[in-house]
Amino acid sequence: MAIDVEAHQMVPEHEKLDEDEVETLLEAYNIEKDDLPAMERTDAVAKQKGFEPGDVVKITRDSPTAGETVYYRHVVDE
Repeated sequence: MAIDVEAHQMVPEHEKLDEDEVETLLEAYNIEKDDLPAMERTDAVAKQKGFEPGDVVKITRDSPTAGETVYYRHVVDE
């Protein structure tokens, strides 16, 4: 039986950015992909959604003070 990890209430929304979005993000912060926090390809959500090393993922979390916060992660091999 497969478990839908993202269906759990504690798992925030994960969305893979396309290349244009990645370029815009990196230019806005004047950084490289490797400067972003890492997300291992063996992460449960990464495996379920098929994220590959090199992908940049936008994670949108609910926040009690800000309403919503956005984080970015760079998918890497272990």
